[in-house]
Amino acid sequence: MTKTIQREILIPQPREQVWLALTNSVTLAEWMFPNDIEPRVGHHFTFRVPANPKVNFDGLIVNCEVLECDPPSRLAFSWSAGGLVDTRVSFRLESDGTGTRVLFEHSGFDISQTWSEQAFRGAEYGWAKMLGQLPAVVAGLAAGPK
Repeated sequence: MTKTIQREILIPQPREQVWLALTNSVTLAEWMFPNDIEPRVGHHFTFRVPANPKVNFDGLIVNCEVLECDPPSRLAFSWSAGGLVDTRVSFRLESDGTGTRVLFEHSGFDISQTWSEQAFRGAEYGWAKMLGQLPAVVAGLAAGPK
């Protein structure tokens, strides 16, 4: 059996600005983790999740591959880290008035493994935190250079 994390966010800026926050390495790192993403199908990249000694977390490397890239509408990539293998992260961007509706999904959590339920809960927490930061990063892009 597999589980999926789904979230929907409404961001007041247009899709092109949200797309930049998803696909520009520097901007993506502002709301997620340091990375070397390039928005092209087949590109292999990593996220470098920093350690957090307070919760006894040593940090990790997430290995990804861009699976879909349709600017500024759809981005999907594989997500593998630790025992979590071949899950899939996807973002669908839909125009909503002058803003953007972001439909997020992280699928493929095989919860048949004893440790996988904990990985799923950790991912739910992490995505809630990161996606909560996304609107402010996009708003910063809209404001222009500092």
